[in-house]
This record gives sequence, C-alpha cells and structure tokens, in this order.
Amino acid sequence: MSKTETKNKLRFGLPKGSLQDATIEKMAKAGFNIQVSSRSYIPYVDDDEMEIRLIRAQEISRYVEHEFLDCGITGLDWIRENNSKVHEVGEFLFSKATRQPARWVLAVPEDSAIKSVKDLQGKTIATEVVQLTKRYLKKHGVKAEVEFSWGATEFKAHELVDAIVELTETGSSLRANKLRIVDTLLESTPRLIASHSAWKNPWKRQKIETLAMLLKGALEAEAKVGLKMNIAEKNLAKLLHSLPALRNPTVSSLSLEGWVAVETIIDEHVVRELIPQLKAAGAEGIIEYPLNKVVY
Repeated sequence: MSKTETKNKLRFGLPKGSLQDATIEKMAKAGFNIQVSSRSYIPYVDDDEMEIRLIRAQEISRYVEHEFLDCGITGLDWIRENNSKVHEVGEFLFSKATRQPARWVLAVPEDSAIKSVKDLQGKTIATEVVQLTKRYLKKHGVKAEVEFSWGATEFKAHELVDAIVELTETGSSLRANKLRIVDTLLESTPRLIASHSAWKNPWKRQKIETLAMLLKGALEAEAKVGLKMNIAEKNLAKLLHSLPALRNPTVSSLSLEGWVAVETIIDEHVVRELIPQLKAAGAEGIIEYPLNKVVY
C-alpha cells in the first residue's frame, strides 16, 4: 500500500448498541453500504477511503478527541459527559417517529417528598451520567452523593436510592415504573463530530463535510415526498395561489397544448389533505413518490 493510500483514509466511529441499527440505516440512505459481522468491530463499507469502527456511543467522543478516530457519531450527552474537546460538524435527528431529542431527566418515585433539585441535599442519586449530574448539582448549590448505575436504574429509585437521572424520549417508561420527572438536565440528539486535527486536514475535512451533506440530505428526505401532476395552464395560477404548500414548484410544458406538468417536494404529513384539493383544483395524473435525499 502506498503512502498516499494510507494517508487518505477516514477512520469513522459508529455507535454500537441502541443507535447502531438506526445509524447504519441512515448511512445506507446517504449512500454508504455498511455490513456488520457479529464477530468483528470492523464493519465492511463500500468506500475505499473510509474505515469504520463500532464503538460504544459513550466512548466515541473520547476516541475522537484523542485522534484514534477522525470522526464519529454519538450523542451530545456523551460529548458533555466526557467533556470532550471536539469539533461538532452537525446535528442529526434519527428518530423518524418523534423527531424529538432524548432527555436526561431527574426522576423520583411518584410519592416522593422531593419536589425540586434543592430537595436532593444529602441524598443519593443513581445514574449513568455521573459527571453531568455532578455539574448539575453544583450549578444549583446542592451536595449529594452520585453513584454510577450499571443498569436497572428505574428499579433503584424505589428501593436503593433517593432519585435517578435517566434517559427518556417520551417519559412512558418512567410513568410505567411509577416515577415522576422533577427536572430536565439535558436534551440530547446524535451529533457528527470530528477531531480538531482531522478538521484541519483539507482532505479529511472535505470527506467529512461530504458525509454530513449526504447524511443530512437522507434525513431531510425521510419526512418529505415528491408530487407530480398535470393541470390546465389556465388553472395553474389559481392552483399555486390557493395551495401554498406548492411554493416554488417546477413547471414544464406538455406536448398537449394548454397543459403543464407541475412537480414539487412537500412534507409527507400534508399529502393526505393536499391530494383531494389538487384533484378539486383540476389536477390530473397525480403521482406521489418517495425521496432518497433532499440537499438544499
């Protein structure tokens, strides 16, 4: 292998665990085919300029900061927990269902006397994000014991500790375990991060920026669809005026005189309301189709 081939490699960290499948799915939509073997932490990717490592999300920011990885995808929570000095390239919302950030929340049993962070003075808290929790307590001038939790944190709140700091998206699991949210410490979404040295390297930076653009385009496309239709030219102005969702469409002439083709991209959730209106306005041959990427 030549020196040039060795140099032009981007070492990219993907989160192993709960984010793994979602991340690989999004990478596929961005154009990168990744295949994971159960026996290896080094997945195959159909890009000769990229090497992928599967690492726990909790550790990725540290390995990027220390330049074992050039870049990686991890949550804002673990960047903050590790206090990692990295370059943040972009934010990506992977949850198509909710499009909401995950939250680290302070929670207690429903019948607990704890109503605010001030009530934690001298108490014990269990959590996986020890440093985040300690900084939160310090900010509010509260002294309490913070212990690392290896799991089953929600159960501990009822028998072993006074409160927990736990990750939730909807709060349903906490409610099911009869826990009450007292406060939110941090809202977290997946981030693409790079080491400062990789970001200063022109080749690596361009590669990372291209990756970010394609990934963002794939995520944008998930919530949108394309629409095509034909309409009489005399009705076009009225159609566009009455349906603002069709702003900035592409309009082209058809071989049939007096008719045009209209094509646009819209949010998927409005399609069911929009198509009947299009039909009523005189549109014909309406076609809805999925999108792979939308790059602005």
